Amino acid sequence: MTNACALSIVHAVFKQTVLTLLAVASLSVCQAADPERSVIQIFTFEQQPVWDAPWRFDSVRRMGGSGFVIRGKRIMTNAHVISWGRQIIVRKYQDPKPYVAEVEYVGHDCDLAVLTVQDEHFFEHLEPLELGDLPKVRSAVITYGYPAGGEEISYTRGVVSRIELSTYAHIGNRRLLSVQTDAAINPGNSGGPVIQEDRVVGVAFQGIAGLENAGFFIPTPVIQHFLKDVENKHYDGFPFAGLRVMEFQSPAYRRLLKLPDDNLGARIDGILPVTDTEKLLKVDDVLLRVGGFVVASDGTILYQGNRLSAALAFQLAQSGECVPVQIWRDGKKSEISLPVHAYTGDRAAGYQYDASPRYFVYGGLVFTPLSLDYLRTLGRNVPESSFGEAYYELYYQKYEEPGKVRSEPVVLASVLADAVNANLTVRGRAIVDQINGKRIDSLDDVVRI
Repeated sequence: MTNACALSIVHAVFKQTVLTLLAVASLSVCQAADPERSVIQIFTFEQQPVWDAPWRFDSVRRMGGSGFVIRGKRIMTNAHVISWGRQIIVRKYQDPKPYVAEVEYVGHDCDLAVLTVQDEHFFEHLEPLELGDLPKVRSAVITYGYPAGGEEISYTRGVVSRIELSTYAHIGNRRLLSVQTDAAINPGNSGGPVIQEDRVVGVAFQGIAGLENAGFFIPTPVIQHFLKDVENKHYDGFPFAGLRVMEFQSPAYRRLLKLPDDNLGARIDGILPVTDTEKLLKVDDVLLRVGGFVVASDGTILYQGNRLSAALAFQLAQSGECVPVQIWRDGKKSEISLPVHAYTGDRAAGYQYDASPRYFVYGGLVFTPLSLDYLRTLGRNVPESSFGEAYYELYYQKYEEPGKVRSEPVVLASVLADAVNANLTVRGRAIVDQINGKRIDSLDDVVRI
């Protein structure tokens, strides 16, 4: 073989190798770009009610958020991104055309929603993103979304810092599984996917004021629970057992209940008015196991390597299912099957959506049910200390004076000045206790009396 031939062969092999490497690199770039093509920009034109003047609405505001395509030609996002929406507009990655979207399902307790787009062209060339598993602490994740301050998609990388049950700010009175990360999650990121190894491991949804380099996302166990719930075309919600469980680490108290000092079991300290729970459990019962999880003396269980509140074991079930529970009662173990359901008895203690506030006006007196939304509206202009009575009625009386709890506390929201109520001495923004000497338990009582 001549030197010229040898050089020609080497050159051909080198050229083929370069072309192969370029093809692989091109394929890798395409694969890396794939997730962002399924991330959706969302604009919601929202209009919220004014809770202390409930016949009025605020002006329409445009809010921004993110979402991503899932199976079934649907878009997943946060409930708070589309709440009170008059119109929802979605846009694809690097596509200037706007499309009108509609809410198919929404879960305000878990801050998740699924949208549909009637125009079938919207989903052309869009691949659904697949769900992954609950990520491990210290593992890396990337958030995708459209945060405020720009029109282009944004990517932020971080690590999983902590996994625990935390309060979901959208509803205000539910604690569900959440994941903390140091990847930036800013306004507009809400509803965007958090991705690990090309799979969605969460939905970005909230931060905490004053806490730097910390954002939170809704992990896949919560997402999968929501999607399974809506398979029957209706969203029920996460089940709520209605138990107040306390640490049970006092040796003397454990001896009193004849419970071994083995660092297992947490004491039931209170039960909310949940029918099945009231029938089957009682105060001073000790939870030993819930749904197959051993309950420690601090009221926690071990879930996928994370020490979490035992409330999670009830939340893993769907509303209407039964959870096997092992308790310690009267010096021995007992097995029960506890039906669990979504709970609406504390609806007023959380933020409310989808329905305008109820009210009744009589003689210029404006009556409306007490709610967290009403208190938040007042808090814009009035110090919270001035309506401590209302906070007590809404949050604490059920524990301290359960016999006096009203099914729907009513407030005198305001007095519309008129000759008919001239010189009225009743102050506004107060709990209505009685009218004409009769106790008021609900707005229907006000109307009737």
